[in-house]
Amino acid sequence: MMVSTVEAAPETRHRPGSADDLRQEGPWIVIVWNDPVNLMSYVTFVFQKLFGYSQEKATKLMLDVHNKGKAVVSSGPKERAEFDVFRLHRHGLWATMEQIPAA
Repeated sequence: MMVSTVEAAPETRHRPGSADDLRQEGPWIVIVWNDPVNLMSYVTFVFQKLFGYSQEKATKLMLDVHNKGKAVVSSGPKERAEFDVFRLHRHGLWATMEQIPAA
């Protein structure tokens, strides 16, 4: 009796956090939400202090927060977004982050 062996292709496993994941991962955005506590002048000041925005840009973002309920204040890699959210929280602002799907 003859037995034939069939060789299977080597199994490839996907490793989370691999270089492929990092290339396909979309950027993260940081959103500041309106709140009833902070003064508009303080929010403008925080945007200038934390992000180095000009008075004009910081004011525009603050008005978006005030009038539209939210504004995207930064974007980039996940670690940077986490850091920005942390700093905004430390200054008393309500901030979250979300990932933009990769194109």
